[in-house]
Amino acid sequence: MKTILTNKHISIETRKRALQCYIEPVLMYGCEAWTISKQIQNKLEATEMWFLRRMLRIPWTTKKTNKRVLNEANKRRSLVRTIRKRQATFLGHVIRRGKLEHLVTTGKFEGKRSR
Repeated sequence: MKTILTNKHISIETRKRALQCYIEPVLMYGCEAWTISKQIQNKLEATEMWFLRRMLRIPWTTKKTNKRVLNEANKRRSLVRTIRKRQATFLGHVIRRGKLEHLVTTGKFEGKRSR
């Protein structure tokens, strides 16, 4: 007898892995060059929570706190932390390169200024 898997049969761990593999890279494309303000950070965190609520099938009308949703998913907020880590890694590459980007980020130019 064949068993057909529906969305009900897919575990939360599989959904989290799919989110991490397919959705987050698209969402974070080019994030190394972003300037993250408080407003953008809040939107990123809201997006992350929206993904989790969709995975757990929690309607937006249900009054569940973000903490409860995170506990239910057995997950911590990681999107902004991952973006910051990627930005720091990218900055390390730029500084080690020693070209124009290095000069711009450090502000160290050699030579004398003309009159």
